Amino acid sequence: MKTYELTYIISPEITSEEADAEAKEIESIILSKEGTVLKQLNPIAKTLSYPIKKHASGFFGIIEFQLEPEKLLELKKIIEKDGKIVRHMVIIKEPVKLRKERRTKAKPIPSFEIEQKTEIEPAKKEKPISSREKEKVELKDIEQKLDELLGE
Repeated sequence: MKTYELTYIISPEITSEEADAEAKEIESIILSKEGTVLKQLNPIAKTLSYPIKKHASGFFGIIEFQLEPEKLLELKKIIEKDGKIVRHMVIIKEPVKLRKERRTKAKPIPSFEIEQKTEIEPAKKEKPISSREKEKVELKDIEQKLDELLGE
């Protein structure tokens, strides 16, 4: 048995209860042809993007089912003869292929991170400088401190 999906639009000239009854009728036809209904969405009233057989709206329904390919033609003929169904489409549902997960390379730890972890220096406690206690720093002092830090 193959898995199919039937999408159909029912004429807006009927009520929503009659549209639900039409969906049940399609389901019973599938079951009478020895098929199984996997999933069914009840018809929902929707505005169509373009008119179909002079209708600007309709009841949109979907049924996912399994059926023998020979019996699918019989189902299509019955649906085509039904005057309430304005348009229909049957597609074959292919099983979803599982994709393999891609392998990712392990990111090496950069050498500078290892050095920082191994050479732990004691934290220097500096007093917080408030906005009023700002000290003037000479350019020479900044250059000297940079040379010490950069090791030049």
